[in-house]
Amino acid sequence: MAEVGRVLVCDPGALLPGGFWAAVAVWLERPQVANKRLCGARLEARRSATFLRAEPRRPRPSAGPGQEWGAALCGPQEGPGRARVYPEGDHGPRPSAGPEQERGAALCGPQEGLGPGRGSVEGHPGPRPGLGLEEGTACRRLEETQDQRQEGKEQREAAAAPVLAEHPGQLHRAGGGEEDDLAADLDSLWDRFSQRLVYGHPEVLSFLTRPGTGSQSEAPHELDLVLRTVIPKKSPHCLVTAPKREIVVRDVPNGTITFLPLEEDDEGNLEVKMSNVYQIQLSRSQAEWFISVLIFCPEKWHSDGVIYPRPTWLGEELLGRLARWCVAIRKSEFKSTLSLISITRYSVLYQALKEKYRDMVKVWPEVTDPEKFVYEDVAIAAYLLILWEEERAKRGVSAKQSFVDLGCGNGLLVNILCSEGHPGRGVDVRRRKIWDVYGPHTRLEEEAISPSDQTLFPDADWLIGNHSDELTPWIPVIAARSSYRCRFFVLPCCFFDFVGRYSRRQSRKTQYREYLDFIREVGQACGFHVEEDCLRIPSTKRVCLIGKSRTYPPAAEVGVDEQRTRYIHSRRGLSGGKPLCPVLQAAACNADHPDGDRALGTRAQCDLEVAVPECGVEAQAGGLWLPGFHPREKAERVRNCATLPRDFIDQVVLQVANLLLGGKKSNTGSPQEGTWKTWNGGESLSLAEVARQLDRVTLQRLKQECGGLQTLLRNSHQVFEVLDGQVHIRDWRRELQKEKPLEAKRGPSLEAFKTRACWFFTHHPDGCVLPSASCPFAHGPQELRPPRPPKKKRQAP
Repeated sequence: MAEVGRVLVCDPGALLPGGFWAAVAVWLERPQVANKRLCGARLEARRSATFLRAEPRRPRPSAGPGQEWGAALCGPQEGPGRARVYPEGDHGPRPSAGPEQERGAALCGPQEGLGPGRGSVEGHPGPRPGLGLEEGTACRRLEETQDQRQEGKEQREAAAAPVLAEHPGQLHRAGGGEEDDLAADLDSLWDRFSQRLVYGHPEVLSFLTRPGTGSQSEAPHELDLVLRTVIPKKSPHCLVTAPKREIVVRDVPNGTITFLPLEEDDEGNLEVKMSNVYQIQLSRSQAEWFISVLIFCPEKWHSDGVIYPRPTWLGEELLGRLARWCVAIRKSEFKSTLSLISITRYSVLYQALKEKYRDMVKVWPEVTDPEKFVYEDVAIAAYLLILWEEERAKRGVSAKQSFVDLGCGNGLLVNILCSEGHPGRGVDVRRRKIWDVYGPHTRLEEEAISPSDQTLFPDADWLIGNHSDELTPWIPVIAARSSYRCRFFVLPCCFFDFVGRYSRRQSRKTQYREYLDFIREVGQACGFHVEEDCLRIPSTKRVCLIGKSRTYPPAAEVGVDEQRTRYIHSRRGLSGGKPLCPVLQAAACNADHPDGDRALGTRAQCDLEVAVPECGVEAQAGGLWLPGFHPREKAERVRNCATLPRDFIDQVVLQVANLLLGGKKSNTGSPQEGTWKTWNGGESLSLAEVARQLDRVTLQRLKQECGGLQTLLRNSHQVFEVLDGQVHIRDWRRELQKEKPLEAKRGPSLEAFKTRACWFFTHHPDGCVLPSASCPFAHGPQELRPPRPPKKKRQAP
């Protein structure tokens, strides 16, 4: 046994020991957070066992070997004791069983032939997995013969150390069948393992029960046993691809959690891989807390680099993370990642789809980052395909589900789902260039969706809203009214109500959490059982809401639809301000949605406080379920100040620069280069102070753009620096110092060097602070270089 790491934990908030158990729960349930080579973990079954302190006792004259074993294992019992356990179909003691034998069977858990794990289990044919200590892997092996064990050595050893007496615990099961079999597996594995400990391996038992947080109690206390499967990522770079099982023993009074990895022997029986047993321990010395990682057999540790990392990784990387988590752990607002589907099947399918559609990155014609959007849509498609596969298995059908993707954007998700055999189509208000790349099997339609009786989809099994913006709250409504069998999947991004943007109501929640709760409320008001899950995608907005079943029978559809109507109209007036015009829909988009490949989107920074004029479409809202809804415009308008006249931009830049320079007029004479000592860097002003110095006409013109004055100043990156609402003149001496550490990685941009005129050389009273050779901008027309044309994208062969 060796301690491979130990760290002092500062606990100013008095979060320990509770924070420790919250931290190790992350490693237990979501190990991929720390080990990036893992896909996740699946908790198969849970139960509890009890530590008892055995007392030495002499055998009774009538006691046989089996009776002595039971007495030594469980210790003396007084009173009526626990309820007895009998095999299925047996309702009383066997004729040949004496009182002591019955007590041993009742107190110590199932014996050979008397419970789960001893022979075949109903619904699970074949022998149950046995458990033994692997030959040649335990560090200390006691050389005992069967005759010595029969002579009573097991009683003496059991009397000298704590032993295990089992009782059924709470199992995580969703029903019968496979879940019951997994619980029986855990019963069988732990029964055999605990017996082996008592028979002749006190060194293992000592490691398992070592005290951590304080002195070990003599009174019985419960252990929490978990059977989990650790799932590696499916990757061509990882040699380990098969999931591995572990028994995890959580001993709260002693502050330890022990991981017992399992492996199959030549006969297919599961055994504890003693060489890779390790333990995480919380201990306290006076007023200080420590977390340690201990390995039972360090000289025989086998590292595969994936499921079994190196001991140094456990003692440094994992231990460091646990130390941080246990004093800063917060209960997540969201569910665990991929909690509604099989992580194993998802991992396999995701890697297969990633390989299949990776060439889309090479032919991506949009201006957005191809890798982000290709692999994000691949991950969403993998999730939906697994979700639908499990739904078909549950319903006992083979026909693949049909779908409609509302606000499909680039259409890649539709293309993947159709390519994998699901009939469906995508609808979006604006056609994308990449639509021409897909084959004829991908059906994409350019059309505006307005929630009404004309936009129902009675033939679709599922409606999808992947970053569907203003349609997001309407998708559960459209699904509910399309048909009773129609389901929905939404991945909310930007915050919209039925009409206009969503207005916060709860300051105690994050805006994202509150909006998710609102969409859940909409789904429930429409009569759906709404489930929530967290996707594994490269986005901060990755929580999806799913409505797979209804809360009412088909006959109640009329009454439920009346409730839907009342709920929708009750939301009118609760959105933030007046309804948004189609022109301003983009301004409500979140920074996590900057691509324009979904329903709309813009790279501009949004200014949601701009007054919204009436759009004049209300009179044409006949037939809408709620008047005031405006579908976004077909043509995407650029509103980030880039289309303003150049002379207007230059005028504002000069005016703001003069304010920052303290009224010292910008140079209008001959250009010059400044010096290090005399160059005027100006003062710092807030955006509000700058705005007060501008005339009304200029401000009105800027307010028509997203972000207004702030966006214009940020776009003038050469001249200004806007940080935390304060505007400064940019000092290029500091900028070049910041870039020096990055030169080793990416080097200077030679393509843009001297392709634009230096504003400071021409306009600043002291000229440019940099000499011509160091300034990336041209000091005069003689240095100006023509800009290079952008590189053409490589076409597909």
